[in-house]
Amino acid sequence: MIGILLAAGRGRRFDPSGVQNKLLQPLDEGPYAGQAVVAAAARNMLAALPRVLAVVRPDDTQVARLLGSLGCEVRVCIDADTGMAASLTCAIDYARGAPGWVIALGDMPYVETATIAALSRAIGDGAQIAVPVFQGRRGNPVAFGAFHLPLLLALDGDQGARAIVQSHVVREVPVGDNGVLRDIDTPDDL
Repeated sequence: MIGILLAAGRGRRFDPSGVQNKLLQPLDEGPYAGQAVVAAAARNMLAALPRVLAVVRPDDTQVARLLGSLGCEVRVCIDADTGMAASLTCAIDYARGAPGWVIALGDMPYVETATIAALSRAIGDGAQIAVPVFQGRRGNPVAFGAFHLPLLLALDGDQGARAIVQSHVVREVPVGDNGVLRDIDTPDDL
């Protein structure tokens, strides 16, 4: 199982001017307080999975260096600005020989390592799609088995893999982790 960390967005809701990269902002709370948003997300994945592939924009050398220094394999997606699907297909194509992928977002630093490991186990136990559920609400990351490789490679636009999740059988993995619902969209979210 390979972790995929999508870290190629522009974060325009966080800072419409594009001056502040939300992925590099320090967190205010939790075990990773003071660390960059994307560093916390990467560390949680690296603690749960043997291999993590991070996808970044061509012009985001700071995020690329940080993730590489933590132990992530870094892939640059030249089409990242066309939408989330471009980053996801870039990673899936690179890691297409894997038995499955846990796909996480670089702006979700509060997802617990145990949640990532539980999603990986669900795929290992035969699920083709696994999603975490906290108090009845589905969250992220989402795990996919290799069965869905053709559909993942065919994604387009900015919806990511949402349509695949909505139209296929999904194993819901109950978790006590509200981090699956918390992303960093605005400075108040830090």
